[in-house]
Amino acid sequence: MIENQPMIRMNIIEQLQQIPDYRHIRGRRHPLWLVLLLILLGAMTGYWGYRPLEDFTRVHRQSLVELLDLPPSVRFPSYSTFRRVLRKLDFQALTDLFNVWAAEFVPCTPAEQLAIDGKSIRCTLTDYSQSYQNFVSSVSVFSHQRGVVLRMQPLHNKENSELTVVQQLVSAFTGNAVMFTLDALHCQKKQWH
Repeated sequence: MIENQPMIRMNIIEQLQQIPDYRHIRGRRHPLWLVLLLILLGAMTGYWGYRPLEDFTRVHRQSLVELLDLPPSVRFPSYSTFRRVLRKLDFQALTDLFNVWAAEFVPCTPAEQLAIDGKSIRCTLTDYSQSYQNFVSSVSVFSHQRGVVLRMQPLHNKENSELTVVQQLVSAFTGNAVMFTLDALHCQKKQWH
């Protein structure tokens, strides 16, 4: 569940406020930092997708209002707002910000069991009429014990492969006594470097 941790709250909100708001001024009903924070909190606790993110704000409304010191009458974004933001979002900027924050405030623990997997992000598909389509995936490191995401990395399938991104994520945990679970895609004869 969401815990009241003011030190973390201020740090991540200030960083999210640094991401430029690309939206037209008339289309801004919610501050971009708030939408992005809700996406991160929802994703970290298993609410993947537009409608699940809207469910997240409904289920955790009272906690979010208290944690973020919002007025009780605040209206949270609808699933279509989450969809519009995610369609045009610079995933790398958000991912870099999240990874720096998570490394400091949600570090892995000794003997922690971590799962790494990639999931494609709906509505990012391009070149749909081509034999080799392009889409964005989010490859994440998930803690089995705590039920939270510790790291993530976007993947554009025309530019990179999940194998390479997973190797980069594993190397970020070098020196930590952790165990990884991976899907069958990563069972390769070639040794990892």
